[in-house]
Amino acid sequence: MSLFGQLAEQALGALAGSSAQNGQNPLIQIAGSLLQQQGGITGLLEKFNSAGLGEQMSSWISTGDNLPVDGAQISDALGHGTIADIAGKLGLPADQISGGLAQMLPQLIDKMTPDGSTGGSNDLLEQGLGALGALFNQPRA
Repeated sequence: MSLFGQLAEQALGALAGSSAQNGQNPLIQIAGSLLQQQGGITGLLEKFNSAGLGEQMSSWISTGDNLPVDGAQISDALGHGTIADIAGKLGLPADQISGGLAQMLPQLIDKMTPDGSTGGSNDLLEQGLGALGALFNQPRA
């Protein structure tokens, strides 16, 4: 997994605070992988814009309140096939996967964009590291 994927996984882990069989919530790994596969926050924003969810995603990036999404909207944005593939790999119902992602993605995006901007692609890693430091109350070295 790339450094970006690891950062996303750690941030989600801190937000979710739950564990699975191996000590890790599988949705945490999935959300991190989805961010990586979609080209980070900017790529995911494009996908959500195409699905008519640009306003919701923009609210997660901005410094204001996060607009909610539901599992059906996540499935529409990411593709039903993507959700079904994930569900099949984990042996969980697709609606559980999409519902979990609907809860986690707004929080993750919000924490990774503390200044209300996605910044340039080179700044994304810095933002992720800064968000992780804030989550763990540790300044970056």
